[in-house]
Amino acid sequence: MKKYEIMYIEPKEGVASLDAHIGKVRFSKTGKTLKYNGREYQSLKGSGFKANYFDAGTGEWYWISKCRRDGNDGLYKTKIFVDEDIRAEYWEGIRNMPERREQDTFTSKGKHQANGKEIKKWRENV
Repeated sequence: MKKYEIMYIEPKEGVASLDAHIGKVRFSKTGKTLKYNGREYQSLKGSGFKANYFDAGTGEWYWISKCRRDGNDGLYKTKIFVDEDIRAEYWEGIRNMPERREQDTFTSKGKHQANGKEIKKWRENV
């Protein structure tokens, strides 16, 4: 049995993230805490706005989910970095694109096509 899951990790610094990662996420024994890249994430239990976990050390919000086969994991257009240690497994096993096994980034068009208003409003308030 695998002790990790390849997942999509996106910081939620407002409405839309500028970049995200695909990486190896481990689960605590209880399954309530996720671990990625030396950080621990706990569930927002449905109270987050476009986020489902928070960094237990910093309080920052994240969206963490299983990877989609089509690569459109983000809500909006997002640059995605694929961690080196799972790159081949991601491109071959999840995306079924073995020819890309060395590719370290790609741009997701997102699940929703942003009309620009929501993102523009957020960027004006930053």
